[in-house]
Amino acid sequence: MAHKIAVLAGDGIGPEVMESALAVLSRALGSESDQFQFEAALVGGAAIDATGSPLPAETLKLCEQSDAILFGSVGGPKWESLPHEKQPERGALLPLRKHFSLFANLRPVRLYPELAASSPLKAERIAAGVDMLIVRELTGGIYFGQPKGRSGDGADEKGFDTMVYHRFEVERITKLALEAAALRKQRITSIDKANVLTTMVLWREVVSQMVAEYNQSGASASIALDHMYVDNAAMQVILNPARFDVLLCGNMFGDIISDEASVLGGSLGMLASASLSSSGSFGLYEPSGGTAPDIAGKGIANPIAQILSAALMLRYSFERDDLARRIETAVGRAISAGARTGDIAQAGEQSISTKEMTESIIQNL
Repeated sequence: MAHKIAVLAGDGIGPEVMESALAVLSRALGSESDQFQFEAALVGGAAIDATGSPLPAETLKLCEQSDAILFGSVGGPKWESLPHEKQPERGALLPLRKHFSLFANLRPVRLYPELAASSPLKAERIAAGVDMLIVRELTGGIYFGQPKGRSGDGADEKGFDTMVYHRFEVERITKLALEAAALRKQRITSIDKANVLTTMVLWREVVSQMVAEYNQSGASASIALDHMYVDNAAMQVILNPARFDVLLCGNMFGDIISDEASVLGGSLGMLASASLSSSGSFGLYEPSGGTAPDIAGKGIANPIAQILSAALMLRYSFERDDLARRIETAVGRAISAGARTGDIAQAGEQSISTKEMTESIIQNL
């Protein structure tokens, strides 16, 4: 039976870069294409315009019937005046994460040597390379903790959110970080604020215990662990990015650190992500960037983040690391050959279109 994939391109540049990802997937799958079924549905602002809802019932049903979601991006100025809960991101992406228990977000951050000049850091800061994996807990913490709300009026009016973490939530995200670190450089940096937050005291204790148990279990790889306060981590990501391998973060801290680290790769257009379910191999795969409404429809968007997200889908939802590596290698070869969209082109370098970048990657498969 064919694997079914829900394709939710969304808004802005989403449909353009999604077309690129599907083209690369088709070529990479080759004779195996009949084993994968792609079905499109509306989401985000496009869905609001057509149905009044950012996540229509038929879209959710398709996702429930699928083995994975290939997601584009949602939102834009057109829908910013809507009530907060009805805006594309809050009304579509967050409900999808909750509905499918997408508890872990993986964001690989890599700087291709040929794009070093595109990084905002000085050459000496990145001379040792940038290759880190941010593992972010996605369904707990202050974004979902209860109670939250507003009360009172006048000078006494207040807004409040509650930061909550359960032991099982910290255990399952740490387990995933351990598995990832074992396949990389065997280092985990756990990011917390245990000096002032009770939830982060629990976080640090659980992470330390699990890493110690893992190392005592006779596992093939011994994992080195260090803890870092989030404010210091935000500084060290810029001062010495090469010191990091796997960064293990709670929801809010991971959100902030991953956006900061994303620019190290030269452009948000280079950064993919995977959001994994707590049960089975289901996942949602999307670029780390947004809808880029200023360039939507111009055919100049960088499709690499969407293409690399598709590669992550093959790896994590379908256990096809071979195909994922083929796509990732093709991206590297295209960049080495000089393929540059406008966001990663430097002075004197010719920029190419979304379609031309896609064709370059396909030629290098």
